[in-house]
Amino acid sequence: MNIPSHQMSFSGQILERGFWLYVWKIKFENTLYFYVGRTGDSSLAHASSPFNRICQHLDFRDNAKGNFLAKRLKEAAINPYKSKFNMLALGPFFHEQDTFENHKPFRDHMATLESEVANHLKAYNFNVLGIHHPKAEVSKTEIKNITEKIIKFANA
Repeated sequence: MNIPSHQMSFSGQILERGFWLYVWKIKFENTLYFYVGRTGDSSLAHASSPFNRICQHLDFRDNAKGNFLAKRLKEAAINPYKSKFNMLALGPFFHEQDTFENHKPFRDHMATLESEVANHLKAYNFNVLGIHHPKAEVSKTEIKNITEKIIKFANA
């Protein structure tokens, strides 16, 4: 019997909770798609690790929660079982906060970075899954530094 084997490797730093930005590069049938995400819950004072978000994003059960990437793949008729995934995670930008009031400015900052990265990828004519909304002011220098890394990853 020929049983397929697969490998995964990662730095343990990706397990750290906090406010992260990440980009998925998904190849399906010779087409590249991108998904931009962030950690930092919208309604609770939680900021998980990117590794934790991987598990949530790729939960294909009908009753799964927080599986936004799985939903976008389904909407775009992308078969995840026949796709190749590569993720770049940047961060953590900020540490997890104790209260929701302290959490909100960091969450909003990350939402804007997420939106800027998605728009930047679209400007380079990449296929970006999902909708992203800015929530706060972010410096142009910070955006430039991040988007340079993202475009390098996208073109690799």
